[in-house]
Amino acid sequence: MWWRRHHRGRLVLLLLVAATFAVWRVSAMKVSCSAELKAIQGNVLTLGCSFSSTSRVSSLTSVEWSYRPPDGQPMQSVFHFFSKSYPPTEGQFKGRIKWNGDIAGGDASLQLLNASLNDNGTFTCAVRNPPQDVHGSPCQMELRVTPRELSLRFSYVAVLMALILLPSAVITLVLLGRMCCCQRDTTLPQGYHSPIEVIEGEEHDHMMHKVKHRKFFCCEMHLQDFDDENYYNSSEELQKEAIAESRC
Repeated sequence: MWWRRHHRGRLVLLLLVAATFAVWRVSAMKVSCSAELKAIQGNVLTLGCSFSSTSRVSSLTSVEWSYRPPDGQPMQSVFHFFSKSYPPTEGQFKGRIKWNGDIAGGDASLQLLNASLNDNGTFTCAVRNPPQDVHGSPCQMELRVTPRELSLRFSYVAVLMALILLPSAVITLVLLGRMCCCQRDTTLPQGYHSPIEVIEGEEHDHMMHKVKHRKFFCCEMHLQDFDDENYYNSSEELQKEAIAESRC
């Protein structure tokens, strides 16, 4: 009879263990996130993380985000939430991590500002909801940030501007160079003048000589006209006297 009691006791113990394990599995925290996240350098991205629990969330629910660089360096904490958010106060994520989640809605997401190539690595999201759900497995997310490429429109405009402005600049420089060279070649010493070059003073004297010559020529023509007129008048008087004498 004793062996039946012993067997019954072992069976009850196994049932209790199984029930406890089942309750633990049901009440365990479930955390989920994307396995990989791609971003472009300089963008704002969301590190999504969601959780579910059979227990009601409370002020004891906490969220922990950590980061491991790709070169195998130790993991570092980048964000902590416990009744309120605690962003990083030092390190590469200082000033670039913002809480973007909602504990009551099962959201433990973060927002990463100005994504950098140095942010590549593995982010881990862990959520605990004591006293029951404290054994949930955290989720891991691989972040890959790529350099920003020039857009097609910007490249097209840049090439077009280069094709227009570069030849214009070259032509302008060539013309300026030729103007400077011509000006330098035509600049002669002060005491030398070419055979056909007239300096300012000589040109003035030449013009004054022309004016004087014109005045003299006009006066001469006027006097000549006056003498011709006198000669004509005197001849006419002589003719009249001769006619009068012949009549007498």
